[in-house]
Amino acid sequence: MKILHIDTNHAVLKEDLIALGCENHEDYTSSKQDIEAKIHLYDGIVIRSRFNIDKTFINAASNLKFIARVGAGLESIDVDCAKAKSIKLIAAPEGNRNAVGEHALGMLLSLFNNIKRADLEIRNGTWLREPNRGLELEGKTVGLIGYGNMGKAFAKKLKGFDCEVLCYDIKENVGDKNCKQVSLQELQKKADVLSIHTPHTKQSYKMVNSTFINGFAKPFYIINTARGTAIVTDDLVAGLEQGTILGACLDVLEYEKLSFENLFENDKLPKAFQYLITSERVLLSPHIAGWTIESKYKLAKTITQKIQQHFF
Repeated sequence: MKILHIDTNHAVLKEDLIALGCENHEDYTSSKQDIEAKIHLYDGIVIRSRFNIDKTFINAASNLKFIARVGAGLESIDVDCAKAKSIKLIAAPEGNRNAVGEHALGMLLSLFNNIKRADLEIRNGTWLREPNRGLELEGKTVGLIGYGNMGKAFAKKLKGFDCEVLCYDIKENVGDKNCKQVSLQELQKKADVLSIHTPHTKQSYKMVNSTFINGFAKPFYIINTARGTAIVTDDLVAGLEQGTILGACLDVLEYEKLSFENLFENDKLPKAFQYLITSERVLLSPHIAGWTIESKYKLAKTITQKIQQHFF
């Protein structure tokens, strides 16, 4: 089997494929058009988020048996076209779910306890205790939208904090010992904290808008470690200004490029983003929730295990 790698990954991925007898080629610099011109030579392609695998690309891949994305989602791939061509789609949400769960928890605890602000104050010679009095997670209700790999990993982390964990998911009967599945209305009624764990779909795109936010019975905190397009940033900022949202932990932003490697499609800084970067009630990180030393290895191993399962 001849495989083309167009993004760098953990070395174990290539090592495992060599052990399976695969011929591995690497091309990390050529344009999409150049890769498209030679993709017919390959049985498989391994990507992260370098560019879209669209209908034109797939139609050029006349011998392709699989597309393996070393990550959780497949939104950069024309899934319908690939399936019509009987191309196997492989992703690895199992590989970074623990990292995402830990990151979401870390951001929430940091926001609740004013750790970022207090650290900066001390570095500037200011010692303030009462203004930095924090909140405890115990006794709070955390609502999760989406209860797949990432949502379940976060719920597992929350189990030891004596908080109530609820989830809403379009699939039925996904709740477990760590989380009770409820209606969206019940989640909006009870949640003190909302955490987004949805893939990029038509249903999740701009899901968190003013109507959604105003549907909550009380002010709440929000965490997004999923996809930036799930939240309308202008409406999030309006919620922060009005007090309907108490704080936000954002690992992903609406403004990210599709490749996730850069922040903006252009050089203009939106007004809402200016608010986010100056607010003490907002924590930001550059799409690294699933980006750990351990997850890099686990993502690669998951991909090779699935390739072996389907083709060897």
